[in-house]
Formats: sequence, C-alpha cells, structure tokens
Amino acid sequence: MLFFKSTELDTRTLRLIAALLLIWIAFHLLSGGLFLTPRNLWNLSVQSSSVAIMATGMVLVIVTRNIDLSIGSMLGFIGMIMGVIQADLLPKLFGFECPATWAITLAAGLTLGVLLGALQGFFVAYLSIPSFIVTLGGLLIWRGAAWWVTSGQTVAPLDANFRLMGGGPEGSVGATWSWIVGLIACVAIALSLARNRTRRKTFQFPLRPMLADVVLGGIACAAILSAVAVVNAYPWPPGSVRRYAQANYIALPESGLFIAHGIAIPVLIAIGLGLAVAFLAKRTRFGRYVYAIGGNPVAAELAGVDTRWVIVKVFALMGFLAALSGAVSIARLNAATNAEGTLAELLVIAAAVIGGTSLAGGVGRVSGAMLGALLMQSLQSGMMLLGVDTPLQNIVVGGALVLAAWLDALYRRRTAT
Repeated sequence: MLFFKSTELDTRTLRLIAALLLIWIAFHLLSGGLFLTPRNLWNLSVQSSSVAIMATGMVLVIVTRNIDLSIGSMLGFIGMIMGVIQADLLPKLFGFECPATWAITLAAGLTLGVLLGALQGFFVAYLSIPSFIVTLGGLLIWRGAAWWVTSGQTVAPLDANFRLMGGGPEGSVGATWSWIVGLIACVAIALSLARNRTRRKTFQFPLRPMLADVVLGGIACAAILSAVAVVNAYPWPPGSVRRYAQANYIALPESGLFIAHGIAIPVLIAIGLGLAVAFLAKRTRFGRYVYAIGGNPVAAELAGVDTRWVIVKVFALMGFLAALSGAVSIARLNAATNAEGTLAELLVIAAAVIGGTSLAGGVGRVSGAMLGALLMQSLQSGMMLLGVDTPLQNIVVGGALVLAAWLDALYRRRTAT
C-alpha cells in the first residue's frame, strides 16, 4: 500500500482502467471469444477515435461550468458540407484528380467548425444565455441544416486521400511504422519521467522512489508495445491484399500474403489531439484560466481574467474538434449522411463525465475523458457483438451517464469533508 501511494497515481483513473478491463473480459466471455481479438480491438480503436477527439474538448467546456449539446448535429452538418465540397464543388473547379482536394475540404470544414463554435460561445459569454439553451438550439439548427444542404441525400464517394483519415487498410501506417511509433512513445515516457525528477530536484519537491518511476514507465511501455503487437496481428482482407499485389506486380504465394494493418491514422489523430489538448490545459495560461473560471468565475474575473473571451475560445475549440471528428467519421464511411453524429453528444458527455470531469466545473482530465470514450465505445461494440438491439444500447449508455454523474457527486461530497 505504501508503494502504491508513492506512485502518486490517480485512483479515479485506476478505477476506470479496472472497469474497462472487466468490461472487456465480460464481453469476451459472453461473445464466445470474439471481443478480445485483433480484428475487434483494431475496429474498436478506430470507432473510439471520433468520440475521443470530441471528448478532449468537452472536458474544457464542462470545466468552465458549461455544456455543449450541439456537437453531434454540428458534426453531421459540417460533415455534410465537407462531403459536398469534395464530391461536387471542387471537382467542377479543378477536376476529380486534384491532389489538394482533401486539404481544401478539411481546411474549410475546420474553419466552419471554429466559426460555429465561436458563435455559440458568443451567445453564452456575451449575451449571457445559458449554454444548455444555446447548444440545445444548436442541436436542432445544425441537424436541420445538415438535411437542408442536400435535402437529405447521401453524398458519396469521397476523395481517396481524404478517406485515409477514416482508417482501413490504406488508412493505417503498417507494421514497421507502428513499431517505430511505439518505441518513440516509450522513449518519450522515459524522458518525461526523468524530466519530472529533475524539476522536482530543482524546486526541492519530494521525489518519488526510483523504483516507482521504473515500474510506472515499464507498465506504460508494456501497454503501448502490447497494443502495437495487437494491431499488427490484424491482417489486410484478402481483396485488399490482391489489389495491392496487382498494383505493385507482386506474385501472391499459395499461402497468401500477410500485410498488417498497424495503427490506424484516426487513432494517431486522436492520440495527438489528446496530448495537445492536455498540454493546452496543463501547461498554458489559457488552460489555467479555464480551470480558474470553473473553480470560481467571480474570483477569476476579479483577478483580471477575461472570462467571456476565454469561454468563446473554449467553444471555438469544441467546434474545431467537432469538425475534425466529422471528417474522420465521413472518411471512415466514405459517405456523408444526414444521420451522421446522431446522439454523439450523449457519448461524448458520458465519456468526459466517466473520465472524471465534474459537472460542477473546475475538475477534469483529458486522459480520463479519452479512457471514458474507449469505455463507452467498448459497451456499444460489445452489445453489438451480442446482438443487443439499438434501443437497449441507448438505455445502457444513458444509464452509464447517470451512474457516472452519481459517482461524481459522491466523490465531491467525500472530498469536501
């Protein structure tokens, strides 16, 4: 117990990891050994990416004592706009083979997301309209706008380069680069632990036992390399292998050709954004302002923080992340549909709350929200494997959100005493 305390690990994060492992084991047993397979775990990582991207921003929104109910509809609307841009508008201007189509489309979508998010933030911060009302209106407006863009028609197919953001055989980095990414992550963890010890010595803070740092680093690296081994164990489907062999004039052996998927590009996007938002929250003035507003808005304003402008920027960031999540979603489906993002706000809010973000504001961890996104998607994936109907899946997700809010209330009462 003394050694465990010396690691300074967050007990709420550990409980979340334990719950995730229990859910995985339970679904693996109930599904007859189908859940913990390379194929399902790879698909689970890709499916979790869209929710995880938005959950990082939802942490900051909730920390400031606000909420954003519009992100699912915003995702669908911006996704539809990006679909129309690359499937209709740009081909008329530059043709179907323009190599910049994906970049122009993505830039337009992200810009629109920032503008829509900032607009909602302006209503909340400067017009003093509760965020619940503003974003509830946004939920209806953007969902209706998504239908209005194409009168409900599906837009497909999408640009080939744009589709790489959705994963799939071509949208993954392969076995070699996956190992390289894993090793770089392990080196980064070791350097981070060493830098933390150096900074503690510099400021004469108490040091963790060296053994604790070694154990933490070893466990983290083992988890990363195990994840890389799993995604590298999932091969390309035979049809993709055959097309790849024909395109590269490779003779297929009778036993077949094994090509590993490796880490999917949307997973790398989600991880990269998680690290960026965590850095923004912990290491920048903006992040300190966000938590100060959540802790005590009046005190933050008296201290000279422009609370209204910070809130606008938080909602603008949320819009940016919703747009990026929309790009990943439509790229994975190779189509922009009117139903894209439906009820995504429920999953994102649940992921943030389950990950330890307090609905009372002032408390939240980006890493916890990303774990929460994985847990929520694990519930959905497991229920789909078991053949559970969609309405019952929504009941379970809603129940998980209520349970997380109750546990948060219990935690705050205990820490207050």
